[in-house]
Amino acid sequence: MSRAVQLHILAVDDDPAMRKLVADYLRENGLQVTAVATGAEMAQAFAEHAVDLVMLDLRLVGEDGMQLARTLRAESAVPIIIVTGKQDEADRVMGLELGADDYVMKPFSPRELLARIRAVLRRYQTAREVLPPRSDKRRAYRFAGWELNLGTRRLTSPGGDRLELTHGEFNLLQAFCAAPQRVLTREQLLDLSRLHGAEVYDRSVDVQVLRLRRKIEPDPARPQYIRTERGAGYVFSVTVEVLS
Repeated sequence: MSRAVQLHILAVDDDPAMRKLVADYLRENGLQVTAVATGAEMAQAFAEHAVDLVMLDLRLVGEDGMQLARTLRAESAVPIIIVTGKQDEADRVMGLELGADDYVMKPFSPRELLARIRAVLRRYQTAREVLPPRSDKRRAYRFAGWELNLGTRRLTSPGGDRLELTHGEFNLLQAFCAAPQRVLTREQLLDLSRLHGAEVYDRSVDVQVLRLRRKIEPDPARPQYIRTERGAGYVFSVTVEVLS
């Protein structure tokens, strides 16, 4: 419980009223908040604080919010929630493609924002529990003749053919390869498959598992690799080799 109080949110918005509204509400709900108006102030806040999540308005006056998001993702693995207007669908899509984890549209309720922040932070907590640390120099995983390259995000079949994976399918297979012979719950797999905005609209882990089985299992109707543990989740029942 003490850790929750220490979680630090960095809110970047050039609207003073919005900064105050967000900061006051999040602080009332046990979060530490730094609210700034510019990209320069955002960089300074990062230099001075350990930030757990960034809320970034893409429509900052005189600045390219998309470029700020791009730079932020290139330099840090911190979770990002982007803020857009209702008509800015292209910005939302581009922001998610750049690696943002979620978005909210103005006008939004502080309660909705808090729920999204908690959901994103929970996903990252799940990743810390299941996936290897980012300092781990894993290049690829190999199982049953298949190879999953983490750098290029490519899956190669035993016959040498490349199979296309969605972002969600890739994250799901990466989670399985990182924790072979371990039961992963549906909630854990959902969190992992939705990292960095992947498959934001698809909440069914079972559907993604089914799609993945169709791509990698010798007989998808009788899965040998991704096996169902009734009442618990799924387990990757195959030997995995880590390539570094």
